[in-house]
Amino acid sequence: MIKKPDRNTLRKKRHLRVRKKIHGTAERPRLNVYRSLNNIFAQIIDDDRGETLVAASTLSPELKGSLSSGGNVEGAAAVGKLIAAKAREKGITKVVFDRAGYIYHGRVKALAEAAREGGLEF
Repeated sequence: MIKKPDRNTLRKKRHLRVRKKIHGTAERPRLNVYRSLNNIFAQIIDDDRGETLVAASTLSPELKGSLSSGGNVEGAAAVGKLIAAKAREKGITKVVFDRAGYIYHGRVKALAEAAREGGLEF
């Protein structure tokens, strides 16, 4: 009997396939999204130097007490606004969006649109 791959395994394969093409630079770093069941995380990464420039999540001290749940669209939008504000402080305005194999829908879409409203261009 052949075991069918689970959703996350398929997502990881999609993510690796996309990462061959998407690369963050100093001028245009990569905005990466990770979605867990209860939280959502976003990082802005410079792949040339291999370092995270800015990070935000529903577990960040700025958001932790104000959200009822980190695993919903409102939490994702709050993380998008926070990552955009932190990026502006560091002088980052343009990014490459890396949805990490997730469908551009729901929480991922809410985070991306809130980051765009916050001033990030992708």
